[in-house]
Amino acid sequence: MADGTYRFQQPGAGQFFFQTQQPSHQRHLVRNGTNSPTGRLKFTHDTPSPSRSPPLSQAAALNPFTMYSQTHQGQHVMMNGGQAHQRFGMQIPKFQAQSHHPHPAQQSHHHTHHTQGSHTISHQHNFSSGALAAATPHFTPGHMQNGAHANVDEDIDDSMNEHWQQQLQLAAESRQASSPHYYARAVAQQTKGIQIAPSQPEPQENGHDMKNGLTKKKTVSRQGWHALDFGGQGLRALSTSLFNYRFLEKLYLNHNKLKVLPSTIGHLRKLEHLDLSGNDLTELPEEIGMLTSLKKLYLFDNNIRTLPYEMGYLYRLDTLGIEGNPLNEILKSHIMKEGTKALIRYLREEMPVHLPPPDRDWIILDETAGPSAEKITVLSHNALCDSSATQSHFGYTPSRALSWEFRRELILDELRSHDSDIVCLQEVDQGSYNGYFREQLAYNGYKGVYWPRGRAMGMPEEEAKSVDGCATFFKGTKFILLDKQMINFGQTAVRRPDAKGQDDIYNRLWQKDHIAVVLFLENRLTGSRFIVVNAHLYWDPAFKDVKLIQTAILMEEITKLSDSYAKWPPCTDKAAFRFSEAEGGEAQTPPEPAPSVEYASGEQIPLFMCGDFNSSPGSAAYNLVANGRLTEEHPDLEKRLYGNLSRVGMTHPFKLKSAYGSVGELSFTNYTPDFKDILDYVWYSSNTLHVSALLGEVDKDYLQKVPGFPNFHFPSDHIALFAEFVVKGKKGKVVEADFGPQRN
Repeated sequence: MADGTYRFQQPGAGQFFFQTQQPSHQRHLVRNGTNSPTGRLKFTHDTPSPSRSPPLSQAAALNPFTMYSQTHQGQHVMMNGGQAHQRFGMQIPKFQAQSHHPHPAQQSHHHTHHTQGSHTISHQHNFSSGALAAATPHFTPGHMQNGAHANVDEDIDDSMNEHWQQQLQLAAESRQASSPHYYARAVAQQTKGIQIAPSQPEPQENGHDMKNGLTKKKTVSRQGWHALDFGGQGLRALSTSLFNYRFLEKLYLNHNKLKVLPSTIGHLRKLEHLDLSGNDLTELPEEIGMLTSLKKLYLFDNNIRTLPYEMGYLYRLDTLGIEGNPLNEILKSHIMKEGTKALIRYLREEMPVHLPPPDRDWIILDETAGPSAEKITVLSHNALCDSSATQSHFGYTPSRALSWEFRRELILDELRSHDSDIVCLQEVDQGSYNGYFREQLAYNGYKGVYWPRGRAMGMPEEEAKSVDGCATFFKGTKFILLDKQMINFGQTAVRRPDAKGQDDIYNRLWQKDHIAVVLFLENRLTGSRFIVVNAHLYWDPAFKDVKLIQTAILMEEITKLSDSYAKWPPCTDKAAFRFSEAEGGEAQTPPEPAPSVEYASGEQIPLFMCGDFNSSPGSAAYNLVANGRLTEEHPDLEKRLYGNLSRVGMTHPFKLKSAYGSVGELSFTNYTPDFKDILDYVWYSSNTLHVSALLGEVDKDYLQKVPGFPNFHFPSDHIALFAEFVVKGKKGKVVEADFGPQRN
């Protein structure tokens, strides 16, 4: 016909017949009734009689060239490599099937088995497409799967919103995909004849993007596929080996006979699309909440009545398909009225508080230390300040578990339970330090030192309260504070004499206002002295050079301070250690304080260096601390210019070890859905101290159902590090101190 496909736009009424002539070119179409990408269509050369039904291969719902009843034309074939849901320019009002205007399909055509404008869908091939076409205008009906309601008219009304319209439309799509490997075949058909050119590397200069200065290091993956289609296979069970493919991003298990989804589905944490439609599932495992990368989860046509609260963790989920399930009314109303996001938010906010995990093990490494040995306990924890704990960053956490009022109580309870001699906290804002922690920890005998990050300088007082910094607490009954210092890495760098003309110092390092706080303490009883460092380094992985230089500056400043502390005069005032009289009136005889210990050099003073270094083991910053030196050609420097630090190299005189290095480090110190790594450390000088005990790992079974922190049991995305140390024999000489006249 000369007018081709435009004949579909010709107005009019009356009888329509199936096409009687074959177009000269059909290679862009799909074989009728099959998924084969070929241009050969089954075709009858006989004009169909209006008095008999067409054969199955030419039924109106299946043949791409036929006309459709009630002025609706739908196509399920792949046209030109895309899904053909065009309406050929026809303007059709919503739910037109309910308007009862005269239509050609309402004529009898002299036979009785054609539907006369009925909205009831039956399981025959020669029906009018009234009801489902009106509900899902882009699709004509196919078989309804798993006993779904044949009459969908009762679910459609004028007030139906876009959320439920989308449900019905996607459900119709899903029911069309019941053939074996439907999605795999569709992709193969769409990509047939397409040549994929090899990817070319982006233009770079000196190994980095010159526009923003961010390093681009592309991980070359040999994994060539990320999707599996097991649809329409009649599967009744799944092999556990399937869940070892942890790189999968799409998994199609639709239209099988699965009654149970294994809990090991939680291992596929990279899944973005999971289709479980058309099975016999009655429930989902709690581990479904581990799939935090999910954007589409299709559960159409199952027997699911309720959803686990753990689905509230799926904060990235855009589309949840639940049509065709006997879902309870509360859950169904949320998704019908407000959509998927509202339902996920409801599940997250209503999530009950589960049982806490078992206490982390206390691992004893040295049982030889006697009661007379001098022991020191140290705790380090990034507390996650209130301004950083937002739903945009931690969308998987219930709002009440993310609130600062709730989290600060958890932090305080943990600090009190460990009762550490020294506590180093990062990401504590001024308001929380002055208004909460300093006051509360004073009841436990702690004294504190705090400095905010550099940006607080010059800010209004109220605004400065929200700036985080480093807070260090120590037992006032055990230690005397001899000195305290703050190191601002950016400001210290620009004051270096070799910083002149070094653009990277100003453009990359100086803009970062991260700090470290240094305390010089003396044990009241033993006279031993300690350097305690509490540091927080920059976080961005694209700025490895900045973190390395911050670490180098930190070690350089500690070296200078330790040399000056080695010359620090003996402490003469230890009267704060005096006990008050007992209630019975009998005076307690206080222990006699030992004189201050003198150290011949700075590296002989016991040193603790705690904090969030935002650097994993093996990084340049880690190696510098652990090995004491780093060459100027390290790749993390990326040939940037930082004065002598990049020209000569970086060194420090301390023999530092990670407290957890003796057990191979923890499996993580930072735990979120997208990131799990070791960023926090308690470093110690191995020539003056050794580790005697450590706080162990978080229970692994507990982590199988928890995609990330913070939550109701862990107040931060970081976990606390806690270790006990024994002071080795003193290398320095004891200096007798004059304490003045003593009371009898």
